[in-house]
Amino acid sequence: MSNDLNMWQGIGRLGKDPEIRYTQSGSAVASLSIACGESWKDKTTGEKKESTEWVNLTAFGKLAEIIGEYLKKGNQIYVSGKLKTEKYTDKSGVEKYSTKVIIDQMQMLGGREQPQGQPQDAHNQAKSNGYQDFDDSDIPF
Repeated sequence: MSNDLNMWQGIGRLGKDPEIRYTQSGSAVASLSIACGESWKDKTTGEKKESTEWVNLTAFGKLAEIIGEYLKKGNQIYVSGKLKTEKYTDKSGVEKYSTKVIIDQMQMLGGREQPQGQPQDAHNQAKSNGYQDFDDSDIPF
């Protein structure tokens, strides 16, 4: 048994609308990418510096359908999943590698780019048990 852990977590904004396609059996597949950035102050110049990493993501099944329905360019999301690297050959015959995250959890986060009327947590609402409208003032004690 292996003691290794293949897990990735990140928060970022979608660079473009997700692309949704379907397998021959009808299962949804979503492809998307998010920008994960950081900023810091340069110690020598005092200048503000920024860096952005683009992360390619893929989701399958019901989660892919939710992503296609609710996510748009600019939305901020939290995702977790596992890293997967694939080898391919480009048009000129050179072997290359591409790494992406296979999403197993996704949560929409608020922000000014969040479109009006969309649920904040589409994935959890898909699994909802009906308690999201529960208010503490309804408790009789």
